[in-house]
Amino acid sequence: SMYRKTLRPCFFILLFLVSGSSVYAQIAAPGETRQGGLGNRSQTIPESLKPKEYIIGGITISGNRFLDEDLLLAVAGLSVGNKIKLPNDESISKAIRNLWKQDLFSDVQISVTKIIGDKAFLDIQIEERPRLSRFNFVGIRKAEAQELKEKINLVARKVVTEATKSDAVGRIRKFYVDKGYGQAKVSVRERPDTVTTNSVILTFDIEKGNKTKINQINIAGNDVAADSKLKRSFKSTKEMPRISLHRADEISLYPVDRITFGEYVKNFGFLSVSKTMETLDPYLRVKGIFSSSKFNDQKFQEDKIALVDYYNSLGYRDAAVISDTVYPVKNGNLNIDLNVSEGSRYYFGDITWRGNTKYSDSTLASILGIKKGDVYNQELLYRRLGVQAGPEGGEDVTSKYMDDGYLFFGIVPRETAITGDTINYEMSVTEGPQATIKNVTIVGNDRTNEHVIRRELRTLPGNKFSRQDIIRSQREIANLGFFDQEKIGIRPTPHQEDGTVDIEYSVAEKSSDQLQLSAGFGGGVRFYGNIGIVFNNFSIKNILRPGSWDPLPIGDGQKLSINYQSNGAFFNSLNFSFTEPWLGGRRANSLTTNFAYSKFSASASDPSSSYLKMIGGGVALSKRLKWPDDNFVFTVGLNYNNYQLKNYNGLLEGFSNGFSNNLALRLVIARYSIDQPLYPRNGSNINLTMSFTPPFSAFNGVDYRGAEQSEKYKWIEYHKYRFTAEWYKNITGKFVFKLATKYGFLGYYNPDIGHSPFERFQLGGDGLTGFQGIIGRDVIAHRG
Repeated sequence: SMYRKTLRPCFFILLFLVSGSSVYAQIAAPGETRQGGLGNRSQTIPESLKPKEYIIGGITISGNRFLDEDLLLAVAGLSVGNKIKLPNDESISKAIRNLWKQDLFSDVQISVTKIIGDKAFLDIQIEERPRLSRFNFVGIRKAEAQELKEKINLVARKVVTEATKSDAVGRIRKFYVDKGYGQAKVSVRERPDTVTTNSVILTFDIEKGNKTKINQINIAGNDVAADSKLKRSFKSTKEMPRISLHRADEISLYPVDRITFGEYVKNFGFLSVSKTMETLDPYLRVKGIFSSSKFNDQKFQEDKIALVDYYNSLGYRDAAVISDTVYPVKNGNLNIDLNVSEGSRYYFGDITWRGNTKYSDSTLASILGIKKGDVYNQELLYRRLGVQAGPEGGEDVTSKYMDDGYLFFGIVPRETAITGDTINYEMSVTEGPQATIKNVTIVGNDRTNEHVIRRELRTLPGNKFSRQDIIRSQREIANLGFFDQEKIGIRPTPHQEDGTVDIEYSVAEKSSDQLQLSAGFGGGVRFYGNIGIVFNNFSIKNILRPGSWDPLPIGDGQKLSINYQSNGAFFNSLNFSFTEPWLGGRRANSLTTNFAYSKFSASASDPSSSYLKMIGGGVALSKRLKWPDDNFVFTVGLNYNNYQLKNYNGLLEGFSNGFSNNLALRLVIARYSIDQPLYPRNGSNINLTMSFTPPFSAFNGVDYRGAEQSEKYKWIEYHKYRFTAEWYKNITGKFVFKLATKYGFLGYYNPDIGHSPFERFQLGGDGLTGFQGIIGRDVIAHRG
């Protein structure tokens, strides 16, 4: 019929259009809405296409500008020859998800461009996100902008996303909040870069506002602990200083008991430091002068924990901060109100030990040092057990075991009963086997030879593990002076299956050599110059091996020092010294040699007419002792100096011409146990130096009662003693207590000769020898 004749051609035309049409698959990025309203739209396929398996005949990429096509195909996971099922295939969806995960695109689509037989040809259509061209700051100083650039983690050509901008804004705000600008406002503007394609410029608008400081801290609910002591427990949260004749505005959201002046006098509060401080607090508050009073919420949260810890140390284990409020006051700053609950005070009860076989209960109890009836203090308990770190050098139960090889030792304090206000404990001990050191490795020593470090270690393969030996080894490495003290790392790797442990020491090299260049003019000496160089990690054996220089022969821990000072013919001085710290390489016996030459002229116009000249040298051998302990070093040295005077009146009346010889035996006993040479925190440095010349006058047959000065001092006689001692103790944090003493004595053998004009003590000054060093005088500084 006519109807059938018309319908048949229409059907074939429709079939042709369907088979030749494109097939699209698209997925929106999680949590994002794509441009054009396609956000979260599901995959779309023409309804007329029935599911069928195809082979990928080709893949093209559209919209790509800067990214490598092969890399994009690898990320997508699609390859020519792969089989896919259209219209819905998981590999297509997975490819889109893989590309989205790179966070490089604002739109991703995969379409079927054509189908030829059983082959489907795909096109990956991407729209790249813009990249960062540059960024700047508005509203802050140049110095702050430079500091911010290092903190916000933005670099040129980085892909810019909302997360990128949000992260940068958060970092900037945190930067200013940490500096006390609690009300700082930060916004970001984005504009296209007209010079660079697909790039944007970010501008951060910053309004710092005023610094937010802590006006006052009010504490309610504290009956046992005074406000001043609780505030002192805060490490970072401090009140503003105050000096005024007018009482501070002491508003508080919680009921706070204030000490009136009448109560203060009536109850003899002036006999209590804490009550006196509380009474004066509204008028006088000086403790905040040397500390920051800015508010930082994170540190405030930490300080609330510190407050509870302080209560715990007093025995109030149930103490807690019930509530707290931070609110602004009329001066633009903040008040902090705290409401605390102190609870009851607790005491230690019976303490029993279980699992200990190496040491008896009484021995461990003696180390613990806590008796029944003592005020409960969890921090003290953990510190004495060694569960929590305590002051270096303090003995605890854990170190007692670990210093004897028990690396696998463990102890768990368990509360067995709480009766009223008394807490009983059981100490559950797991001793484990004694560990033997298996391997000791050193990493990070790029310039220093390994044997220089290894010879300082106390942890040797085959020895029992000892925590004290590790601490000592760390100290010896630090005292070498070749490495960053704060970056010396120790990593023990225990192997419980065979009872051994590997120890790795990591170091970070630092420059330890010194170059001194100085010049000056004036002071009556006209031009003055000084040049000196000190190699603290020298290697004399590598001098003839230029290939090992870096850039000079270094790495063997030897010390070479050369110094020259001059201002022309008026004054000249040359000093040279060399030290080999491990003579022979097997024992800590050091050898030091030195040479010195100096000439000082009294006349600037004619230097050769009046001068004092010295030439000399010496040698010293040092040995590390084993008794009383191996911190002791004994040194014996022999020094000779020859002095020549010509018309020089600046030394001693009646002695202006002639020669003097100084031949002396020098003995030194020293003990050095300082943890770090640059910033010592613990340890001591004790030194006793004794120098003796032969008593020449006792056997040369000369009567010195009427002798000339030049004859008396031809061969110098003296016996000299100098004692110095320094002790360091880390009290808390960075606070270090130092105690020091000095003593010197110069004696003579023959009263007819008296004291030598050389080798005397010069009191005062800054400790720099200068001219006094030429004549062997020790300058005793009065500067701490």
